[in-house]
Amino acid sequence: MWAGRFTEPTDASVEAFTASVDFDRRLYRQDVAGSVAHATMLAEVGVIDEADREAIVAGLRGIEADIESGRFEWSSSLEDVHMNIEAALTERIGEAGKKLHTARSRNDQVATDLRLYVRAETDAIVEALRRLRGAVLDLADREADTVMPGFTHLQAAQPITFGHHVLAWHAMLERDAGRFADVRRRLNRLPLGAAALAGTSFPIDPRITARLLGFDGPCENSVDAVSDRDFALEFTAAAAILMTHLSRMSEELVLWCSPRFGFVSLPDAFCTGSSIMPQKKNPDVPELVRGKAGRVIGSLVGLFALMKGQPLAYNRDNQEDKEPLFDTVDTVRASLTVFTGMLAGLEVDRAALRDAAGQGHATATDLADYLVRRGVPFRDAHEAAGRTVRCAVESGRELEELDLGELQAICGEVVQSDVRDVLSLDGSVAARAHPGGTAPARVREAARAARARLGGEQVGGKQDG
Repeated sequence: MWAGRFTEPTDASVEAFTASVDFDRRLYRQDVAGSVAHATMLAEVGVIDEADREAIVAGLRGIEADIESGRFEWSSSLEDVHMNIEAALTERIGEAGKKLHTARSRNDQVATDLRLYVRAETDAIVEALRRLRGAVLDLADREADTVMPGFTHLQAAQPITFGHHVLAWHAMLERDAGRFADVRRRLNRLPLGAAALAGTSFPIDPRITARLLGFDGPCENSVDAVSDRDFALEFTAAAAILMTHLSRMSEELVLWCSPRFGFVSLPDAFCTGSSIMPQKKNPDVPELVRGKAGRVIGSLVGLFALMKGQPLAYNRDNQEDKEPLFDTVDTVRASLTVFTGMLAGLEVDRAALRDAAGQGHATATDLADYLVRRGVPFRDAHEAAGRTVRCAVESGRELEELDLGELQAICGEVVQSDVRDVLSLDGSVAARAHPGGTAPARVREAARAARARLGGEQVGGKQDG
């Protein structure tokens, strides 16, 4: 394709080193779509005639069908997906195929293909997130009354409900969906028309191409259009945050399903056994998700390193943006799929959770709050509650097992028999009935509100429904 400038063929080692078709061929759908739109625009502005446009479009559709069926022969000597398709088109339809590349460059072509790809994968990930969020909300509804220990520093802190805890998972995932929506909004500008970097002397109308491809409009600056990869960085950053959230959720599931906790049981179909220990039921899915989070974070760091030293406009370095991006897409989509299935079959041991919540003096804060409501300054109430905990620890009991006389001896006569309601697990949980609190009624209310938001979110740029 550049034989006019060079006096000798490309060295075989260079040809192998620079070829990207082995991995960028997955962009074929986007490449065909972009080329069809480009040819249609060229015909509308009179750069090519209608007969050439029809031949180009028919040829491209035939190539796409061959790729889909596995009949297409890829050639590394043609470097990438773009030249493979263009060469095949010219072979099929003759001179008309050579006109397709008029008023464009591989620089704006690949930038367009990549944006189309990231946009489609963003929509797919948001849809997968919707399914996972639905599974989390189902779990929150089902376990709204299930009391468990809430942890800070992985130590028992205060009683909460299991439903309230998993709504925290949903809050993380909801923010993830919002981040991907932001990515989609910013990337949805068309680079095609920028050509190599300076635009073109042909009378093109990128607004036509943008409309045909579903972009909000063309990029405003041709240099930025071909050199920008912010959308890939943003997408991978959103993916890295999502995978970090899934990793934190996985860590909890790994802990909770161990015999030392015994809070939950993962479905057998999402676990594996041991080649030597017949009793083992290993939580491989959450462990692998936890591990794959590091993989996606690594891809993000790699993309930052790739972009940080590049002058404007396009540089061949950008060939290296695709493999980490593709791997991120595959990893995130697979992780969301298995995580959703795993949560749908999760079994919760309510008795074990309640028993654990009753250990570790988790209602000590409730005792301090009780004293404050009876006129004791908070710092004095905090100290009295601390002395009460020490008494319970030294006697090997929980707070609610202390009798009224012992409580009054430590905290004063302000303590009455109604303190039993305060020190109970159910009383502690029910008392936190403010918005965002862990009371079962609030959990169900929050789950309903989250489900309503989920139903009203934008999907692929259109209102769901």
